[in-house]
Amino acid sequence: MHIRPTLPSDISRLIEIEHSAAQAFRQFPELAWLAGAEGLDRDAHTAFIAASGSWLAGNDQGQAVGFVCLTVEKQALHVHELSVGLQWQGKGIGRCLLDKVRALARLSDLPMVTLTTFAHVPWNGPFYAKYGFEVLEEQRLGARLRTILATERAQGLPRRCAMGLLLSTQDAEGG
Repeated sequence: MHIRPTLPSDISRLIEIEHSAAQAFRQFPELAWLAGAEGLDRDAHTAFIAASGSWLAGNDQGQAVGFVCLTVEKQALHVHELSVGLQWQGKGIGRCLLDKVRALARLSDLPMVTLTTFAHVPWNGPFYAKYGFEVLEEQRLGARLRTILATERAQGLPRRCAMGLLLSTQDAEGG
């Protein structure tokens, strides 16, 4: 597995990967509509690339199979999207992308990685929890994460939660 910065020429493939990944939601009747929903568009991907916030996972043959889009938000690196193509899910690619996210946060001296996700979908909340993310209770949410969750809920995304990965001193030292 190779993780590299995304190039503008990769954008069409990223859109395909996100659409493929969304097909997994068909197994949840209340979320099945996401399989046909539009994900990040070309302009959004271009903005993440321009801000050095898009990373692509390629398999051993060089085929793009997953990606992550990030922004620095005050004292956190925020994951906006992490997608792995449906046929590549369950092979450790998401974990490799999160390893890259953690390394980027350390390089930027950021103490936390944040994201919002579905609490009950196995490859969402439970997956991130296995990696070390914790659900951030309402009283621990800042305005930024509250706004993101409110927007997502208004868009019809039920049972969303905010999660954070607090980077320890050992992480900061590379341990």
